[in-house]
Amino acid sequence: METRHLGGLWPVSALTLGGGGIGQLWGETTREECVATVHAAIDGGITMLDMAPSYGNGEAENVIGAAFEGNLPEGIRVSTKYRLGTPKPKDAEKNLNRSLDESLARMRLERVDVFFLHSNIIPDDYDASVFGDRPATRWTTYLEQFLPAAEKLVAQGRIGAWGITGIGIPQEVIDALNADPKPSVVQCIANPIDSIGELQYFSGATRARDVIATAKTQGIGVMGIRAVQGGAFTDAVDRDLPADHGVVVDFNRSAGFRALAAELGQSAAALAHRYSLTMDAIDTVVLGIKNRIELDDCLKAEAAGSLDAATMARIEASFE
Repeated sequence: METRHLGGLWPVSALTLGGGGIGQLWGETTREECVATVHAAIDGGITMLDMAPSYGNGEAENVIGAAFEGNLPEGIRVSTKYRLGTPKPKDAEKNLNRSLDESLARMRLERVDVFFLHSNIIPDDYDASVFGDRPATRWTTYLEQFLPAAEKLVAQGRIGAWGITGIGIPQEVIDALNADPKPSVVQCIANPIDSIGELQYFSGATRARDVIATAKTQGIGVMGIRAVQGGAFTDAVDRDLPADHGVVVDFNRSAGFRALAAELGQSAAALAHRYSLTMDAIDTVVLGIKNRIELDDCLKAEAAGSLDAATMARIEASFE
């Protein structure tokens, strides 16, 4: 598998195994199949595992613990996350440490390579109620509470670096990438229509390409996420969702994309992942797969190589 440099950190595989699928967010699977999928991913050349406590109420992290029992293979990197929200100032560092302790215990590890702020960053005067059960972090909390706490965790050796989720309010994300200290890594939308579907809690464009470009200018590593937009850019949605759900809306927009994938002799998911892998400035693409069949499709997509400019343009034009 191709290796790429993750910003100013270290080389990683072009594909990262994400925790959403093995945390059972994207359709049914089993613990046994997920453990087998993790081992198959590493055998296939994947060197980065991206987890979070919110992926199945800790299930994805439990899978990592069960798969390796605390003994990660040499060269394997692991990240996790925490939705900090906007707690009282005296509670922010304590909450971050508690969540990290719990994640490390589930994964049976002593440290992680990257620790992400999983909550969206919002202006101080923004209506946070629209985020529902996904608490947002106000700008002042990010600057005055999260940044010092994250830097302290690095100094303590409990994490190798820290990053942010870059799918929130675009200007806040860009401001965070330009702030000092700046994250080492950002997770960015990487799909043909720059969509995060049901996870967009703000009006207007996601400005995904601007976020990616800013990160690259700042030397920040970019992990591409939502390559198949929660299953919207696959051959069939694999779980029951309401008609107005963001995944279903985007799936209904992508009939032309699926037809193009069939014409090119590959699955829609494979073509979507190849698109993300070909995008400028994407260091690694995070997979949301839940079993070895889906993994194999992605590994073959990566092995097929980058798409040419004409095919990239056809993909972008295929969406309604």
